[in-house]
Order: sequence, then structure tokens, then C-alpha cells
Amino acid sequence: MKVLLCSDIEKLGWLGDIVDVKNGYARNYLIPQGLATVPTEANIKALADEKSRRAEARRLVRDQKERLVTSVQDAEVVLTAKANEQGHLFGSVTERDIAQNLREQGFDVADEMIKMDGHIKELGVSEVTVRAAADLTATVRVVVNSQEQTVDAAQESNSSQA
Repeated sequence: MKVLLCSDIEKLGWLGDIVDVKNGYARNYLIPQGLATVPTEANIKALADEKSRRAEARRLVRDQKERLVTSVQDAEVVLTAKANEQGHLFGSVTERDIAQNLREQGFDVADEMIKMDGHIKELGVSEVTVRAAADLTATVRVVVNSQEQTVDAAQESNSSQA
């Protein structure tokens, strides 16, 4: 069954698109929820202006995401955490920690954009993906240092200056 989408539906189409879906999906979900309607000439004309406005808004958001990915590419996040002598963290470094550090550096990154296989649980360097859209990704280098190393380095620099 062909329907005219009244709103953007992920993995189906954008507002104003005419898509072919199964009859039950259209009759039982899309049309009753107001997400789609029958594609008549009047309905198509009514959605034409809104379709062009949303297309422009999507283009602007896309441009913003492309600029973000370009600017954040090869950025470095340096975090400190408590760790034992073997380098295992007491806790872990999460997507939220990385996104927070990137925001502090001036990047407009949401927590959900950070993609990791698992939380970082050891000291060292890791590569993390920032995913702004399905096809827009950047790689960020994450360096996790021990708090003891940071404190020792600060004390050494203070004693050498004195």
C-alpha cells in the first residue's frame, strides 16, 4: 500500500515522501497514529511547504554535523583516574566522561555520539569513535593517566622550580 508520510520516520522516509508499506502496517499503525495518510493531490500539496522547510532544516543540521566531525577528528582527550599498580582502574572511563571532556574543550558532542566497544578499564591510550550520523564518524584519541602519576609530575615540577 502506498502512503504519504506526515512526519519523518527513521528507516522508512521523510515527511512528504510516498512510500510503499504493508497494508497492515499502514492501516493499523501509520494512519491511526497520524504518521501517514492516503496520497491524494490535496494531501501532497498541503505537505509540500512543510517538506521543503524540513529538508532545509535537515541540510543545516547535516552541515553542522559535518563541521563537528571535521573539527573533532584527531582530537585528544586526557583523563586521570585512580588505578592500582598493575594499571587497572578503580571504576572505568565511560562515554559520558569522554563527551564531558570534549565539551570542556569546546566541541558540541552529546554523550550518545561516543561509541565504544566497552568502557576503558586500564591506563593507556585508546581510540574512540565519535558518531554524529550513520555515515559521519571521527576518531578521538583517549589517554588515561593515573592520578598518582599526575600528582608526582606536579610535585616534581614544583620542586624543580624552587
